[in-house]
Formats: sequence, structure tokens, C-alpha cells
Amino acid sequence: MNIEWWLLVIIIVGAILIGAVAGFFISRAWFKRYLEKNPPVNEAMIREMMRQMGRTPSEKQVRQILASMNQYKTTK
Repeated sequence: MNIEWWLLVIIIVGAILIGAVAGFFISRAWFKRYLEKNPPVNEAMIREMMRQMGRTPSEKQVRQILASMNQYKTTK
């Protein structure tokens, strides 16, 4: 089977493009599902965790915890 070299190049480039597009959509769907199962921490979650530990958090404490968590996320 004798395939022209330019046809082989077009097939390889096409396969790479199709793989990139498919990879994008697959990873996007996986990431959306991951965020649904593991939502990011918000103020309401922090308040509820502190209530479960037997503490009534002040607004200042909630903001401090949220700021420290956000600081850790951006540095990592």
C-alpha cells in the first residue's frame, strides 16, 4: 500500500486535532462532575463545621478561616 507523504501528514494532523478536541470535552465533563461531588468550601460550610464542633462562630472568625484557606489554595 503506497500512501503519499502529504496524505499521511494530513491524517496524522487530523488525528491529533480530533484527539485534542475529544480530550478537551472529556476533561471538562470530568471536572464538572468532580466539582459537583466535591464543591469548593464557602462561608456556610465553615459556619456549619464550627457549629458541629460546638462553637458559635463570629463573622470575623469565618472570614479569617476563609481567607486562610484561599491563601493556601493560591500558593499551592
